Amino acid sequence: MTSSPDSPPTGLFVPVPTFFKPASASSALQADIDIRSQVDHAVYLARNAIRGLVLLGSTGEAVHMSRQERFNLVAGVRKGLNDARFPHYPIMAGVLVSSIDAALEWLEDYHKAGADWGLVLAPGYFGAAAKEENIREWYTIVADKSPMPILIYNYPGVTNNIMLSPETYRILAQHPNIVGCKMSHGNVSYHVQVSLHPDIDHDKFRVYSGFGQQLGPIVFFGAAGVIDGLAAIFPKTVVRLMELAEQRPIKPDVLAEVQALQYAVSTAEEFIGNWGIVGIKEAIYRVLMIGTLEGGRLPLTGKLPDGEWAQWEKSRAIQSIRVFEVNELRATVLTTVHNRQDSTIIDHASD
Repeated sequence: MTSSPDSPPTGLFVPVPTFFKPASASSALQADIDIRSQVDHAVYLARNAIRGLVLLGSTGEAVHMSRQERFNLVAGVRKGLNDARFPHYPIMAGVLVSSIDAALEWLEDYHKAGADWGLVLAPGYFGAAAKEENIREWYTIVADKSPMPILIYNYPGVTNNIMLSPETYRILAQHPNIVGCKMSHGNVSYHVQVSLHPDIDHDKFRVYSGFGQQLGPIVFFGAAGVIDGLAAIFPKTVVRLMELAEQRPIKPDVLAEVQALQYAVSTAEEFIGNWGIVGIKEAIYRVLMIGTLEGGRLPLTGKLPDGEWAQWEKSRAIQSIRVFEVNELRATVLTTVHNRQDSTIIDHASD
């Protein structure tokens, strides 16, 4: 797939959690945001072939943060990526409010802070009382006025079970400033219908799932990729799965590897589904040594129950993923050494 200039790229995005300093190191009512850890994690993901980040989405606890904190976090991550030589690295930022005016305020702030796209949650405070045609009008007004392109974000679990239909995506995909969607639900048929709809320009309108469990099935049928929490911990594995799922034609050996990786990823994702933000942040700390074991902000503070991490870490899926990650790291190191040796030989030859 090619990209429209204003559309996000295909591939794997990560919905990163927001890192906070230890409560003991914060003087405010709540723990302060930790920009340094945020940048460390962002750069780690960029170096491991993650295509882009989602900041301040549901996993990023945007609803627990002030306007200034949200701006500082996006601006800090953008600066940190630039300093690490990742200029123009793709960043989506979450807009999790139901007021049109508030949504536009968030989008304006994110645009100034350096985000590329707004990931705008469906306005679901009133649940089924909000007619779908009115939700379409809501998105149209926001897109008309937004200073940057937006994606539709449908997460029934936090919007009173609002489930947008394929017809709504078809209609909204025609808007020049609406460039994609994230579906965080298990209706694979909706993903496939929107990804294959003949009336949608799929180079311009990108379809992402919020679940790595669905990566293979939906990418095989035209989806742009996934925005996946497991990749915040084990990026190499999910990147490899994405790369293989995009290959055409699908050869038997590729299919076999896709199936093995998808099984491991889908099994491991059960941990993400069960423990959410607290589990993701604890796993990042234990695997990457970034962040703390204090969870998020209230009411999402705390850590996993005793024994839960050990049980997950010993599972067959995590054992296979860890082996894969180590092997990928070893291969990267060997490639780097060989490239440096080749470069030295060329330099000596030129002398």
